[in-house]
Amino acid sequence: MTLLRNEKERGLIADAERLLPTGTRCLTFEDELNFVVGRAQGSRIWDVSGNEYIDYLLGSGPHILGHAHPAITGALAHIAEKGTSYLIICEEAIEVAKKIVEHVPCAERVTFHSSGSEATFFALRLARAYRRRDKILKFEGGYHGMHDYALMSNQWTGGQPPYPTAIPNSHGIPAALRDEVLIAPFNDLEATIALIEQHHDALGGIIVEPLQRSFVPRPGFLEGLREITRHYDIPLIFDEVVTGFRLGLGGAQARYGVTPDLCALGKCISGGLPLGVLCGREDIMSLADPRRRIQMLPFVMLTGTFSSNPVVMSVARAIIGVLEQPETYARIERNGKRLMQGLQQAMSDAGVPARVSGEPSTFQIWFTDAEPVNHRSMHGADAWLNFRLGDLLLRDGVLKAAEKFFVSAAHDDADIERTLAAFRRAAQRIAEERR
Repeated sequence: MTLLRNEKERGLIADAERLLPTGTRCLTFEDELNFVVGRAQGSRIWDVSGNEYIDYLLGSGPHILGHAHPAITGALAHIAEKGTSYLIICEEAIEVAKKIVEHVPCAERVTFHSSGSEATFFALRLARAYRRRDKILKFEGGYHGMHDYALMSNQWTGGQPPYPTAIPNSHGIPAALRDEVLIAPFNDLEATIALIEQHHDALGGIIVEPLQRSFVPRPGFLEGLREITRHYDIPLIFDEVVTGFRLGLGGAQARYGVTPDLCALGKCISGGLPLGVLCGREDIMSLADPRRRIQMLPFVMLTGTFSSNPVVMSVARAIIGVLEQPETYARIERNGKRLMQGLQQAMSDAGVPARVSGEPSTFQIWFTDAEPVNHRSMHGADAWLNFRLGDLLLRDGVLKAAEKFFVSAAHDDADIERTLAAFRRAAQRIAEERR
């Protein structure tokens, strides 16, 4: 379809490129597809020129109910007149904490923060304090936010350095920190156990996305990781910033039946507002009790000016209430399965080698014949075709994330049918361009 840009939007795009180092953050290789958001509602998003898209980016995942859901807008309208930030805990935060403890298997204590990056950063700090060790083990290709410990050997890492060598993913990270992070291969239990056996006495914690990007854990992998970390009393941290409250009320740990010691989550109960949640075992979380500092006991600082503010807590409470309704997750799962199967079928019918991996509410396509197992197994995938698919879908009125599709409860049958048709057209175009 033809996407027209009015003068106002062209000016805004130019201003964004001039003023903001990251520009519009609309990942496209075609200038005419670049856009600025005007508004969003339900499963749809519109640019400033009025072009409409079915949204599977969903703000990088948080809008599990869709944009501007009545529960969210109602909570915002109700809370605004009560003030926006107190520092001291509010009633809404306590109610949300109760719900998290009720639904998330590992949650005995809870702290609130302002981003997923903060939550994983503080999880690592707690683990190191508990263990009184400095090194962290993470998995190649895993993404844990924007802090220095996290930006090591994530999904943007090339090459095949020997394990456990860490590769910084950004300039500006202290060189000394590289030696404090060990890297293991996701879904390879034997290699992971060997690394832990070798380095266990230096490890402060192990952090993993239980669903790493879109790689589903192999049977026994998380269970084996849980067993060896329990054996050495190394805190096992699940980064569920994406999967928490997306794969179900209990997140990935409930879906896969493995309970970590600590967990970072938050996106799907944020409504798109700044929120990170850290929860876990009482004995580890209690290290953040400020009374310990007065008692001259080991103490971990986890505070923030905007943490647990009533605006985001009111929204989180409202979202959890909707997610607790049985049909919410059933709808997401049903539609997500249709999309995964339809995308795979479209590529197969067009003769394009591709694998769709993940869970129905969050999945990705890899342009390869190889089984998607972990980061290194996908080095042979054609990354350019993934970007090309994104542009073809965007031109057809379908917006996806750079790495994933996120499905919401707002996507309906009409959205799915239109998206499946766009998949088929894109697959045929890719097949033609490959000839």
